[in-house]
This record gives sequence, structure tokens and C-alpha cells, in this order.
Amino acid sequence: MKDINVDALFLGPKSENQKFLKEMIEFMLDEHIFWRRDFHPEDKDAITLKEQRESGFQNTLEKTREVLLELSSKLKRSSEPWFSPRYLGQMNSDVLMPAVIAYMATILYNPNNCAYEGAPATTSLEIEVGKQLSKMMGYDPEKAWGHITSGGHVANFEGTWFMRNLKSAPNAIKQVKPELVKGLDDWQLMNLSTTKILDLLDETKKLGIFDEVRNHSVRGTGMTSGKLGKLLVPQTKHYSWTKVVDIMGIGSENFVNVQVTDKCRMDINHLKEEIDKLVEQKIPILGVVSVVGTTEEGAVDEVHEVVKLRKEYEKKGISFYYHIDAAYGGYARSIFLDKNDDFISYENIKPMLHESGAMQMDNDWPSRDIYEAYKAMSEADSITTDPHKMGYVPYQAGAIMAKDTRVKDLVSYFAAYVFAQGMTNENPVLLGSYIMEGSKAGATVAAVWASHKVLPLNISGYGRLIGRSQEVAQRFYKALSNEPEFTLENGKTYKAFTLTKPDFNMVNWTFNEVGNTSLKKMNDLTLKLFDKFQYVGGPVYSEDFLTSHTEFTLADYGKAPVHFLNKIGIDEKEFLNGTGVWIFRASLLTPFLNLEKDWDNYWATFMKTVKKTILEVD
Repeated sequence: MKDINVDALFLGPKSENQKFLKEMIEFMLDEHIFWRRDFHPEDKDAITLKEQRESGFQNTLEKTREVLLELSSKLKRSSEPWFSPRYLGQMNSDVLMPAVIAYMATILYNPNNCAYEGAPATTSLEIEVGKQLSKMMGYDPEKAWGHITSGGHVANFEGTWFMRNLKSAPNAIKQVKPELVKGLDDWQLMNLSTTKILDLLDETKKLGIFDEVRNHSVRGTGMTSGKLGKLLVPQTKHYSWTKVVDIMGIGSENFVNVQVTDKCRMDINHLKEEIDKLVEQKIPILGVVSVVGTTEEGAVDEVHEVVKLRKEYEKKGISFYYHIDAAYGGYARSIFLDKNDDFISYENIKPMLHESGAMQMDNDWPSRDIYEAYKAMSEADSITTDPHKMGYVPYQAGAIMAKDTRVKDLVSYFAAYVFAQGMTNENPVLLGSYIMEGSKAGATVAAVWASHKVLPLNISGYGRLIGRSQEVAQRFYKALSNEPEFTLENGKTYKAFTLTKPDFNMVNWTFNEVGNTSLKKMNDLTLKLFDKFQYVGGPVYSEDFLTSHTEFTLADYGKAPVHFLNKIGIDEKEFLNGTGVWIFRASLLTPFLNLEKDWDNYWATFMKTVKKTILEVD
């Protein structure tokens, strides 16, 4: 395949590629128009020329034009400029032109991927995309199961759906066909591995009792508090997980928050301590969740250590379902795959990133632990990732992948009024039978599929694009960390402090007056600055830079932020007494900030704006 030029993939901060975008949208629109006209051309026009000339018809078109002009005005005045390198806020960026064009072209056909009959073209594309994403995660695409969801929320719900129904299956088998699990007590049944449970369920299918077993599982009997054990999730979890335990009936009492380290990664030692406590009390472990790319800090949990831990416990007869929430950081696994989609050795990864044009050689990312974490992702039972984040695809596009396709049988349903007579829920194109959503836009799938076709899910495609954003984050972090103290006209001296070196393309920092030891005073400065660096009513053209912020509290993070406060010189007592730490948070998805794009000038402009704003508020 020919080399990919990242700059050719986007409309661009100044609409530099507008000619191509307009040409392709017009072409795809013409294709759709011709498609309609070519469908039984012998049929008469339903809308006559005479009707089109009538005043009511013309008035309707004029009203439509007025509404669209009003919408355009509102969008231009109040939308956030994701496309600009000056935007340093949420996990949003410019979107890929292939995705935009594919979405706009497909929406005219309005396919519904609930069932094949509602979307013959895009349903098959969704199955293909599921295999592509599964392969990127290191799964065997012929044995895995994956599909597009509306976002990370639903993907996490489905991962937990698999987990919950799977965990309850062994006891259901015992009730229906006890000889299949002869010799296993209840504790052993609650600690079978995912593969062992699925093998047992295969036996129930052969015996024709699979549906009966499902009816005796949690799917049929409902949840009993604590029956399936505890769900262990790091403190840095996405807020969707607090909804998961509610909606899936697990209950917040069965939700264990695992401490994180000062790098904002799940503390493996604390995870082991929590597991040991539960084992000692004979409380089963429903599952463990790791995060690859936390939404607040971009941290990558040490997946390889969790995998190692599970293998150690399985030798003792203890097992649990393992899910990875990689909604943010999942697509970055493409960085580690060569053009043949093989995982690159650690010795070769940095030279290959340089050769591919993804990063500069003086960049020391990835560290060994980040590399090993991404490599070990293939050991998880299921993974969430979001094409509408690092896939640079328009909303709404999340995804769930399961290592073993058999898990979908635990959640499948059959709706006769939707699906064609004579077809069974074993048919993978009947998506609505296997997923949490019903009606779903095929246009979203087309956008993801087109992006994957233009950009391979390896270092030659997405790896090059995501590598750029990762390099931007590393440069931003280094520039902040190395920025010297500066004294302003108000006679005060200030310094920037970074939270931790980013695992992924998220940077957290704060400014503090040199010598200040009060957390409240530092927070006040952060919040005043943030008021100047956010959109609060428009127009957005008046903002020099836009960013986001977040709060680290003792309740949510334990003592992990203390290390950061000590680095700054802030008295930790305020934090330990309940005062949160407010910091700036920048998700640096932009591919338009690298050495060739005048980084030095960008940074000088940023710091000039910061100093001017500090003078205004302090």
C-alpha cells in the first residue's frame, strides 16, 4: 500500500482540503440521486413539475432554507473548534474526511443495522468491522465477536452483560444437568475460567438443554444481591461503570474501587490484596476491569500484570472474567502492529515509529510497561473501544469485542416480528438478536468501515495518525515540565507543574504561585484561569485557547494525589481533610502540531496567553 499522508485525511484547521471534500460529497450525492432514478425508471415522477411551481411548494422550500441558515448561524457561533490546535479540552478532534463522506452518503439510504433486511449493505460491513477491530486487539477474528455500539457506555454494558450471564451459568448447569459438573462444589463452580464455562455450555447445546440452562441463570431468575460476587474496577474508572452496576443489577455494594498509583494506574498490589480478602471470605470475583487510556489522565493500566495475576490465581482454582475499558486508548494498539499486523518487538517499535513518520526519534514513548500492557490486551475476555475517539470518526461510534464468539449466545434474543421467517438467532447478521440496542444507524458503521479501508489498523495507517497525537502530548508535557518560573508585572512568580508523564495523549497540569502552600489558593487560581479558557457563551472566535479541567478528590482517588501536591509544595492536610485538587486537563488528539508545524511558535503563543490571563485574574 502507498504511504499515507495524515494531512490529506482531514478538512484541516483552515479548511485546506475543502475542494476534495466538496467534490466527493457532490459525487456521492449524485450517485444516490442516480440510484433513485434508476430504480424502475418506467415509474412516473411522484412529484410533478407543476407541483414544484406551486406557491405552497416554494414556500416550504424557502422555510427549509431559513431554518438551515438559522442552524448554520447557531453552529458557527456556539460549536467548539475541535479542529484547531488551540483546542486543548475534551476527547474531540477534527474527524476523518473518509468517515464524514461515508456517513453523509450512507445516511441518505437510512439503513438500520438491527436486521439484515433493514440494511443489507451496512450489516455485512458491521460484521467486517467487528473482525477488523478484533484482529487489532490481538484476537483471532474468526473466533471473536465484535460490533459497533452507540458509544463506550453501551459497550461497557455489553461487556458486563457477557460477564454477568457467564458467571451464573455453571450453577444453572448444575440445576438442570448436575452430572455435567459432577465433583465440583459451589465455590469451584464460581471460579471456572471463561473458556471452561463456554465449553460446558457447548455440551448443553449438544444435549438440547441450552435454553433451559439460560432460564435457570441470572437471565431467567434475576440478580440476587452478592450472589455472583464483586466487580473490581480502578478508581480512575469512567463514570459509565457506576451506571453499569446499577442497570445490570450488580449493585453498588458489590463494586470494589481499587486504588491507583501516583501514575494514576491501577495498583496491582492493592488489586491482589482485594482479591485475597475476597477469597479468604469465600466471596467470588465477578470480574476485574482495567482501563487503557483513562478519560481524566490518559493512564494505561498494567494489563500484563493483571493477566499474570489471573494465571497465578487460576493455578489455585480461582478465576474471574477480565474486561478492558479501552474506549479512549484502544485504537492506539494499531501503533504496535507492523504492516502484516504482527505485534512489533520492543526493540523495533521506536525505530519503526520514526521510519513510519508517526513520531520523532528523540521521543522516548512508549515505555516498557506501556508496551507490555498493549501487548497483553489479547488475553482479556472482552474489550471496549470507541471509533469516535481515537478512530477520528463522527459520533456515535463505540465498539465491543469479545475474544470468544460463544459469549454472544448467553445474551441472544430472537424477535420474530423483526427477523426473517426461517432464519435463526445463530445467524450473525441478525445483529438485533445479540446486542443491547435495537435500531442502529448503518451510516455510523459505513463511516468506521471507510476509515479502516483508507487507514489500515496498524503502524502504516492509524498508527501513523495516533502516533502524531501521542508525540504532541509528549511535547506539550515536556514543554510544561521544562517551563521556567516566570515573574509578572504584579510582582508574583509562578510555575507550571505537571501531574505525571502521559501514558497516552492526555496532559494534566496546574499553575501555582512560587512559595504558596495553600491548596485553596492554588485551586482558586486554576478555576479563575479556567473561566478564561472555556467557552461560556460565545462567540468561540474570542477565545485564544480552550481547555478543560477536573478535580481529584480523596473519595475518588485516595491518597494518590498527595505525591503531586508534595512536588508542588502544597500542604497535603487540606486535601486529606476533604479539599479536592483542581487541575487543567488537555486531550491532545490534534494531528496538526509537530516539529514541521512550527511548535516553538505555538508554545510561545500559548505561554504568552497564559501569562496575560494570570495577570487578569490574580
